[in-house]
Amino acid sequence: MYIAAFHWLPAQYDDQFHQLNAQIDAVARANPGFVGAESWQSGDGARRCATYYWRDLDSLQAFATDPAHLQAKRQYARWYAGYQIVISEVVRSYGDGRMPHLAADTAG
Repeated sequence: MYIAAFHWLPAQYDDQFHQLNAQIDAVARANPGFVGAESWQSGDGARRCATYYWRDLDSLQAFATDPAHLQAKRQYARWYAGYQIVISEVVRSYGDGRMPHLAADTAG
């Protein structure tokens, strides 16, 4: 499994941002390799993160190169004061079984 964590500093959002954001989310969820997503923001809202989980790297690559996603990437400076993306390969995932999880536990 792979994780793409998109961290950003929000700036000014407009209608086009919201439209593209909804398209990008729909593209992710329609991808057969999409496992799930979650997001958070700092208490003051100054920093945010959207984390997407993928079964394989090909699925993540398909998401990254989707036309709506590429359009948003070209215009990011309109909506973000800064960003960083972290791509990680999951080596191990486990828990006590009482917390909802995104994928079956894995051993690595």
